[in-house]
Amino acid sequence: MPANIIEANTTPFDIVDVDPITLDLIENGLRNARFEMDAVLFRTAMSPGIREQHDEFPIIANRDGKMVVGQLGSFIHGFLSAYEGTIEDGDVFLMSDPYACNGAVSHLNDWLVLMPLYKGGRIISWSAMFGHMSDVGGKTPGSLPTDAGQIYEEGLIIPPVKLYRKGEFQSDIMELILRNCRLPHWNRSDLTGIVAANRIGQKRILEMAERFGEDVYHSALEELLERNKRAMRQLIIQNIPEKKVYFEDFICDDGIGMGPYKLACHMWREGDRVIFDFGETDPQSQSSVNFYLNEEMFKMFVGVFMIMVFDPQILFNDGFYDLVDVRIREGSFLKPRHPAALSCRTHALGRVMDLLNGLLGQSKPEFLCAAGMSDSPHFFYSGYDKRGEWFQLYQISFGGIPAKPIGDGPDGHSLWPTFTNVPNEFLESYFPLQIDVYETVADTGGPGFYRGGNALKIGYRFLEPGEISIHDDRWLTYPWGVNGGLPGGRSSKVLERRDGTVEHLRSKCDRIKVDVGDILYFITWGGGGWGDPFTRDADLVALDVRRGLVTAAGAERYGVVLTEELYADTAETEALRIKLTAERSDIQIFDKGGTIAELKARCLVETGFEPPESPRFDVRGTARAAE
Repeated sequence: MPANIIEANTTPFDIVDVDPITLDLIENGLRNARFEMDAVLFRTAMSPGIREQHDEFPIIANRDGKMVVGQLGSFIHGFLSAYEGTIEDGDVFLMSDPYACNGAVSHLNDWLVLMPLYKGGRIISWSAMFGHMSDVGGKTPGSLPTDAGQIYEEGLIIPPVKLYRKGEFQSDIMELILRNCRLPHWNRSDLTGIVAANRIGQKRILEMAERFGEDVYHSALEELLERNKRAMRQLIIQNIPEKKVYFEDFICDDGIGMGPYKLACHMWREGDRVIFDFGETDPQSQSSVNFYLNEEMFKMFVGVFMIMVFDPQILFNDGFYDLVDVRIREGSFLKPRHPAALSCRTHALGRVMDLLNGLLGQSKPEFLCAAGMSDSPHFFYSGYDKRGEWFQLYQISFGGIPAKPIGDGPDGHSLWPTFTNVPNEFLESYFPLQIDVYETVADTGGPGFYRGGNALKIGYRFLEPGEISIHDDRWLTYPWGVNGGLPGGRSSKVLERRDGTVEHLRSKCDRIKVDVGDILYFITWGGGGWGDPFTRDADLVALDVRRGLVTAAGAERYGVVLTEELYADTAETEALRIKLTAERSDIQIFDKGGTIAELKARCLVETGFEPPESPRFDVRGTARAAE
C-alpha cells in the first residue's frame, strides 16, 4: 500500500476461506455493479459520445487498485505510483494528464474519476471510471488537433486533484475546469454522471461487504484475482511458444505528411511468463498520433484476447499481471517523451490490437483473426447556427470487423464491442445536418472462407456553415487477411460541394470549411477475410450478392459464377475455382496487400494522394520532415 495512504487505512484484512456459492454471489454482484455504473452514466450524460456511443470505461478494484471487474484494466496502479498527496475517506479524485499517471489515461479528453471506498476506517475497494469529453479546450473544437506538436496545444491538462475533499465538493476547481471548455454544460453533466456512477459502485460494494463481512469480501476479491492468474498461467503455457515470434503493423501517416510509422513487437515465453518487447517500434511522431501505452493496459489487452479466444468463461481481471512482462522503449511511438502531443492516439491504440492478434495467432493459425476496424475514426462538425448559438458534434464512426475462425465479421460495427452508434434521428434533431446516406459498402470486406465485415459509409449534408475535422487511418495500408483470406477495403473521404465540385480529403485533416448544402461521404474500412475464399459456400456468396453485401463482380473474387437471377451456377463455379486455384501462388498466413514499398509505389494511382514522406528522426528521436 503506498505511503500516501495513512497508516490507519492499511489495517490488514484476515484471509478466510470463501465457499463457492458466496464467491459466485460476490462475483456476479460485482459484474452487476459494474453494468449499473454504466447505466447511471448513460442516463445522465449529455454528450452523444458518452450518452449514445458509450465512450466510457468503469472498473471495480480491490484495496490495492487491482481491477476485479471492468474493461480496460486498472487505471489505479498508474495513479497510485505517481500521486504523492494524501488519500482519505470521502476523497474523489479527478485527472486527465497522461504523463502524471504513467499513461493510465492516454489523452486529455479522457477524464478519469477515482474513488477510494472506505468501511470501518480503512480502504476496502476502489471504483473508477473515465469518459471521453467532447471538448477540453485547445486549438481545435473537439480538442484533438492532428497538427499539435506538444500536449499544451491539446487542451486543459488536469493533474490529480481532489474534486471532493473528505466528502466536500470543491466547486472552485470545477468552475476553473469548465471555464476552459467550449461546451461546459456537457462537461458538467458528463463529469457529474461519472461521479454518480462511481457512487453507485460504492453503494453496491458496501452492501456486499455489510452482507458477507469485510474479511469475506476482501478474500473473495483475492480469490477472483488468483483464479484468473491460475487460468491465465495455463493459457500462457499452452499457447505461447518459447521461441520468439515477431509481428509489425503500421500507422499510415501522422497527418502532417510523414509515414507510415512502424509498430513492432517480439513475443516469447520464459517458464510461465510471456514477454512482449516493443524495441523495434519507430520513434515518436512530431504530431499528435503518438500513443502513451500504459503497460497495465496492454496486459489487459493480452488477457482479454487470450480469454476470448481460448476460454470466454474466465472472468478477466488484473490477477495475471505478474505473468506478463511488457518492454516499451522511452521516446518511441508507444512511449513518447513529455511534452509530446497525444490527442490522436486512437489509431495506434486500435492498431495495437492488430499487432497483438498477429503475435498470438502465429503459433496457432487456426485461432487467428484477420485485421479489421482497429480504430475509432473521429468526425467533428462545429460552428454557429442561425440563432448565433454554438454547436459542436463529436462522433465515432464504425467499420468492418475482421473475419474470425468461427464466422464472418460483422458489417459496420465498432472496435469496442460495447460501443453503439449515434442514431441518425438524434443527430438530425440536435445538430444542423441531415444524414443522406447510412449504409455498408459492398466488397470492402475481405473475401475468405469467412468474409470480413464491410465498411460503413455515412453521407453528412451540412445545413449551417462551419468547419469539420476528420481522423481516420488505413488509407495506405490494408486491413490484412489471414490463412488465405484477402485484405479488406481501405478508407476514403469525399467532400461534394454544393456547386458540384468534388474534393478527396485526407484521412487526417482539421479545420475544413463547409457551407450549407455540402455533403461529406465518410467511408471507413473493411475487415480482412479468413481462409481460402475459393472454399466458401457458393450459395452463401450468392446470398451476399442478393443482400447487397457483395457485388456481382465481387463474387468473382470467390471464384463464383452467378446466374441471371443471382444464384450460384454450380458447374461453372467449380470449373472457375479449379482454374483460379491452379493459377495463384501459395497461400500465406498473412496477406497485407503488399510491402510498404509496393503500397507507396501504387499510392497515387490507387488513392489519388502522393505517398507520405518517410519520417526522419532527430537526435531526440522525434520524427521530422526532410529539410
